[in-house]
Amino acid sequence: MPKFFPEAIRTIALVGHGGSGKTTLAEALLHIAGAITGTGSVEKGTTVCDFDTLEKQYQHSLNASAVHLEHLDTRVHLIDTPGLPDFIGRAIGALPAVETAAIVVNAQNGIEMITNRMMQWARKRDLCRMIVVNKIDADNIDLPGVLARLQATFGKECLPINLPADGGKRVVDCFFNPSGTADISSVEEAHSALVDQVVEVDEELMAKYLEKGEVSPEELHAPFEKALREGHLIPVCFVSARNGAGVAELLDIIVKLMPNPTEGNPPQLLRGEGDRAQPVRAEPDPRKHVLAHVFKIMIDPFVGKVGAFRVHQGTVTRDSQLFIGESKKSFKVGHAYLLQGKEFVETDALVPGDIGAVAKVDDLRFDSVLHDSHDEDHIHLVPLEFPTPMHSLAIEPKRRGDEQKISDALHKVAAEDPTFGVEHNSTINQTIISGLGDLHMRYILDRMASQYHVEVTTKPPRIPYRETITSRAEGHHRHKKQTGGAGQFGEVFLKVEPLKRGSGFEFVDQVKGGAIPYQFIPAVEKGVRQVLEVGPVAGYPVHDVRVIVYDGKYHDVDSKEVAFIAAGKRAFMDAIGKARPIILEPVVNIEITAPEQNMGDIAGDLSSKRGQLSGTDTSAPGTLLIKGQVPLSELSNYQARLKSVTAGQGSFTIEFSRYDPVPPNVQKTLAEQHAKTAVHAEEQ
Repeated sequence: MPKFFPEAIRTIALVGHGGSGKTTLAEALLHIAGAITGTGSVEKGTTVCDFDTLEKQYQHSLNASAVHLEHLDTRVHLIDTPGLPDFIGRAIGALPAVETAAIVVNAQNGIEMITNRMMQWARKRDLCRMIVVNKIDADNIDLPGVLARLQATFGKECLPINLPADGGKRVVDCFFNPSGTADISSVEEAHSALVDQVVEVDEELMAKYLEKGEVSPEELHAPFEKALREGHLIPVCFVSARNGAGVAELLDIIVKLMPNPTEGNPPQLLRGEGDRAQPVRAEPDPRKHVLAHVFKIMIDPFVGKVGAFRVHQGTVTRDSQLFIGESKKSFKVGHAYLLQGKEFVETDALVPGDIGAVAKVDDLRFDSVLHDSHDEDHIHLVPLEFPTPMHSLAIEPKRRGDEQKISDALHKVAAEDPTFGVEHNSTINQTIISGLGDLHMRYILDRMASQYHVEVTTKPPRIPYRETITSRAEGHHRHKKQTGGAGQFGEVFLKVEPLKRGSGFEFVDQVKGGAIPYQFIPAVEKGVRQVLEVGPVAGYPVHDVRVIVYDGKYHDVDSKEVAFIAAGKRAFMDAIGKARPIILEPVVNIEITAPEQNMGDIAGDLSSKRGQLSGTDTSAPGTLLIKGQVPLSELSNYQARLKSVTAGQGSFTIEFSRYDPVPPNVQKTLAEQHAKTAVHAEEQ
């Protein structure tokens, strides 16, 4: 029998910008609930959540870490997530595992880059949201200003549920027992604003409130949950994780007011693929068949692959036989665990709302759906929107013979991180790794060296340019080869058309009357696709092109697959050369956080890099968030440049935006470089 049922479970993701104090807050909540005997320190590397060696070295969370505690006969699952922009993918991956996202805000810095983004991502996943203003006892802070900026940025639905008092040494309740005085605002006014906001979602309760002037906290519970689900209310809590002010009150709020799995918005599940996919509702009922999803993969050097998962429906026990996605082969759970940082706590049963783990199942993947019914094939989560990895490095082994070890290590790291990519460019024989930033790449390389004992040398890879066409054209080629015996013959006529940017490639067969026998059409397409891989202008992949094969000729004896591959390839190259080919370059959105006084230098520098500014925001007093767009090729070594301009105080993040044509002088340079490389390769 499970110890807790869904109604007595809460799931919270602590999200927010790096340095806001999420890990210290998780430590304080664990301690006050009696889950740990004393609070650890990020600086000393003694916290429950930051247990990874590199996390201790960097003094920042680099992975999502799950812990649990018990309070007032309720089990609370907390997921402490990274706040550094380079590791934000691991925070996004944890969102579907919880009912509530607690956005932690540093009272000293106010709204920062990741604060904004996590609010947006949590809203897209239909999560209930709350804001936790941390470090309320810090010097020289403007708490009224922080609250005002929260409401101006995220809406009037951001209302304080408690308020700081005595200079941040304690907080005053504004909901259950609204009395006393606070350092900012009025407790009575805060209470009235909360009640007014909540009753708006319940007409009967609003009528009673207008008639009597008051309603009890018990009567407010159901509409409070509804207001959270609809985003009509975002409670704001004040705490100091360091001195403990407001931590006990926050834990009470989580248990008494945050939604349990039966009250939160259901997970976004689909059955089927593409346009035919239909929503599936998971019911948080322990008696039904199992539906769960894997939100984190860990490769432990001693335990092997570990999958952390959230149960949405049914009960998982050590005897459960589960299927992974569409696999017809089940596995026995064997041991069901709760997570406490790096510790695995064995449990008898995991019910809807529980966050658990299973080990030594090699087929587990990030976002895998686990189930125990053959009827649940093709069920998957609505895909998460991750930032596109745009920071890349080309790597080579330091020692000969390490190629396979490096490949194994890279694929293990990629299994854990949805924003890390690995590809091998056969054209230039480069292994390229991609992530969200310089720190992300440094972490990957440190991880490979420390855990997998492989070292690599790095160099910047080629920018991922693309080639495309700008007009329609026709191409033709006759491949004829006679060697005395059986010959080769194939003739192809085709047309090319440009497609909308981002459309990819289309191959259309419009051959009439068997001019090219149907069995040779795939050979023509194969020849065309060979050109797609290495474009004719500068050797970059060709995108956004439609190829229409409409005529050709064959020979009863000499026509073979190889002949039509060659004919298709040459005909396509002929057409592209006439279709005004151009090179496209990736353009990225850039967000720069820097002191106000450096605005002019940064704007001028971006302009010199063919960039454009799109706006600025004040993230904290004296600090600007500068937004713009710039070609990726212009950002080589930009981190060093920004540090120089801002005396080390600036930082930036980039996200892929679109592909644009390169200027003519750039295209000429790239084409000349490609020609020289081709000549050199022939000489070799």
